[in-house]
Amino acid sequence: MSMHYIGLDIHKKIIAYCIKAGDGTLLGNGVISATRPALEEWMEQLPRPWTVAMEATMFTGWIYDFIKPYADDIKVAHPEMLKAITAAKKKNDLSDAQKICDLLRVDLLPECYMAPSELRELRRILRYRNHIVRTATQTKNKISGLLMEVGAEYNKKKLHGKRYFWELMDTIEHVPSSVSEMLKLSRSNLEIFTNIQKKLVRVLKENPLIRERVTRLQTIGGVGEVTALTWVLEVGEVERFGAVRQAVSYCGLCAAQKESGGKESRGPISKKRNKHLQTVLVEAAKLAPHWNPQLAEIHERELRKGNKNRATLAVARKLVAYMLAVEKSKKDFEVTAPYQAA
Repeated sequence: MSMHYIGLDIHKKIIAYCIKAGDGTLLGNGVISATRPALEEWMEQLPRPWTVAMEATMFTGWIYDFIKPYADDIKVAHPEMLKAITAAKKKNDLSDAQKICDLLRVDLLPECYMAPSELRELRRILRYRNHIVRTATQTKNKISGLLMEVGAEYNKKKLHGKRYFWELMDTIEHVPSSVSEMLKLSRSNLEIFTNIQKKLVRVLKENPLIRERVTRLQTIGGVGEVTALTWVLEVGEVERFGAVRQAVSYCGLCAAQKESGGKESRGPISKKRNKHLQTVLVEAAKLAPHWNPQLAEIHERELRKGNKNRATLAVARKLVAYMLAVEKSKKDFEVTAPYQAA
């Protein structure tokens, strides 16, 4: 039996679809509700066998998991690359579904990586933890701001310590009662956020699916639990990177390249990256030289050239190389020969 090709354009409430045969004959198109019952009823009427493609959006995950057991094959398209290929004056849901269907049919779909559902579930938890941390930082800034607004004196380094804060509240003068109440409420929220993020990290670390990988990565000096967790859950299956430069590019640690007419130029670090990995790796690279002599040597060598940011990026790139090597070898990190900076 010949394969049938289906393109889906997914939105919050509706899904536009287009069905074509291998020779391009249109077999059907339309719109269905973006619900599980509607999808199940629609799939029961599809001609067999069929393969489906969809664009990566925030709604793609659950639809991908729901359709996967029914489809002969399922692919997810890279949204930015898809936009470059299918740019057109006329744009609507049905035409978008048709374009995705055609790209799938002629094997030109710019496919992107879709992590296993178990890893995506853990990644969702990690990203929520990061959201909690950002909220806690905003709360700390609000506490400082409230004290500055009323002219209160305080020790900046000790302010967010539990004992110092409550001692300050007992001794502080000339603070309106409304500000005092807001300070106490903010402090209570801060303690809740701190406890939540610690609990989430502990749950992730102890998960049997990733525990061994996280523990192994932490044998690299300068790689802590959050860096290791972020790498494992954002990268997913490390085998998809054939070389270090591919992983470095994915993490957004290299410059954007532009070449035309034999002239090449390099811009700032690329915006086409995994922003979660980029942020964590850059922050880790600022501290890693204190814990890892090899990274300290790289940082010092780059720093002598006079650019602190480039030194940090060089350390971050080497961290990626170390983590990739550890993941692929499935062995703890160790320096087996006298180190020489490349």
